[in-house]
Amino acid sequence: MPTKTRSPRAEKVVELMKTKCKNRQIMLSLAACVHCGMCTDQCHYVLANPDDPSYAPAAKADKIRKLFKAHIDWTGRAVPWWVGAKSVYTDEELEDLMDTVFGKCTGCRRCSIVCPMGVDMAVFNGMARNLLYSVGIMPEGVRHVAKDQWEIGNQMGVLREDYLDTLEWMEEELQNKHNDPSIKIPVDKVGADIMYVINPREAKYDPRSIADAAEIFHFAGVNWTMPSEGWDMTNFGLFVGDPALGGACSKRLYDAAHRLGVKKVVISECGHGYRSTRCEGQNWAGMDVGFEMESVVITLLNWLKDGTIKVDKSRNSDPVTYHDSCNFARSCGMTEEPREVLKMVASEFREMYPNRAENFCCTGGGGAMSMSEYAPRRLKSAKIKAQQLKQTGAKTVVTSCHNCVDGLYDCIKEYDLGMQVTQLVNLTANALLVPARPVKVMESIKALYGKKVLVIDDEPDVRLFLTKIYAENGATVMDAPDANQGMRAIRDMRPDLVSLDLIMPHKTGEKLYWELRKDENYKDLPVVIVSGYAKVDKPKIDFDGFIREKDIPAPDGFIEKPIDPDKLIGTVCGILKVDKAGV
Repeated sequence: MPTKTRSPRAEKVVELMKTKCKNRQIMLSLAACVHCGMCTDQCHYVLANPDDPSYAPAAKADKIRKLFKAHIDWTGRAVPWWVGAKSVYTDEELEDLMDTVFGKCTGCRRCSIVCPMGVDMAVFNGMARNLLYSVGIMPEGVRHVAKDQWEIGNQMGVLREDYLDTLEWMEEELQNKHNDPSIKIPVDKVGADIMYVINPREAKYDPRSIADAAEIFHFAGVNWTMPSEGWDMTNFGLFVGDPALGGACSKRLYDAAHRLGVKKVVISECGHGYRSTRCEGQNWAGMDVGFEMESVVITLLNWLKDGTIKVDKSRNSDPVTYHDSCNFARSCGMTEEPREVLKMVASEFREMYPNRAENFCCTGGGGAMSMSEYAPRRLKSAKIKAQQLKQTGAKTVVTSCHNCVDGLYDCIKEYDLGMQVTQLVNLTANALLVPARPVKVMESIKALYGKKVLVIDDEPDVRLFLTKIYAENGATVMDAPDANQGMRAIRDMRPDLVSLDLIMPHKTGEKLYWELRKDENYKDLPVVIVSGYAKVDKPKIDFDGFIREKDIPAPDGFIEKPIDPDKLIGTVCGILKVDKAGV
């Protein structure tokens, strides 16, 4: 019988596979499947196409496994008919394999978490993608994206000048929003503590997310920067299974961090970008890095917990649900941190089921958003995600992945769900309580210019309102949400005046006032009481009786809520002996 002749591409695929299969993880995943079928109903493609067995994970894997059996595994040489060993000979067969590994699998790994044999479908599906990519067989969108990332340095082909123009534009927007020319988006700042890197989608389609992050960084008071080169933290090397491309992308970013001498790289919200940059990139690039790397989700959580930033979650009042990115949850184990942030910045959180590592893919994973030829089947499979979303009854779905934003948006549009899609950075910026900034104007106009005022009140809206009033009249303002933190701020700040609420949890303003008047260091510190007596759930406070009982001086001023701004400033000016019309 004459020997069949392989096409040059098929020959190269066979030879490359022998090299790839030296990887133990790939070998075990190719050899270990026992076709038990436990993975079948884990795949969103299967659930959306129940009558098409070609979508089953084991069936898709066998398209790759037959090559492994034919050329590497001994069983394929001994009993090829029994184990299904079969080689590949034509470019048409390679095209058919492409349809499977690129068009029927997003590499979400949901099938892998239930496999009793530890088979990782995403690992050898990625290997098969790389074999095809190496011989030029890939979806056209993948070809363009990989080319842009190789040649231009980011996967969306954003030119350097366009990127820098976008940062400048967002900087101007923030300055106008807060009437504050000191707000900057620093670029290439040497010695910064934080270097913030983003998904090119933000620069090209969603610059508001850059502005939101910059706003948070500015009011957190941190020393940060963005690089002019090496700013793309996404990595198509992961989607095409190519460690060479993966290493080149990662190295650009790492080199930028080393060039600027930063202490930490903070990665914007992107599942595969986080996994590539923090978890895989150093192996691909063959280099160790001397700086920390973390997701902005972790950054936000830490700042919210330690009070670096303060928020009012009532500003995000619509019910929200959370979509776990496949790479965040299944590949990197980050499930609880985004939920902690979400519960701190939004009023009503509704869990999606299933969730965390068991969540279904948004359908945009594995680079699927770039493969337009497979869009119809992607949107058909999205009905599984649509069912999840609809069952929550939420108005907004939150995700920590820009890829998922696009996937979820398409799903919502296709199934007419009427929901919004957003991210944690956006919600946090919307809930951010911005400390008032003293406006630099002539002292003859602003009565409190040069004065330091501390606002102590447990209600965020009242603190914000008072802060604005004092700041608009020239004061430098700090605030504290309770009496204990207020006392620490008094020691640190040494204010010229304290604006004090009486009714607060844990420790009342009365107690703090008594402590101040008994302390030699603060007995003469001016205090204006800004409080309300007539609360339904609080008895009327007899503050005058409290003063008589404790034998302490009366406060310097008293303003009853609701607050009259003119009366407040008039009282404060009298206390500080300044003219309300100017100093």
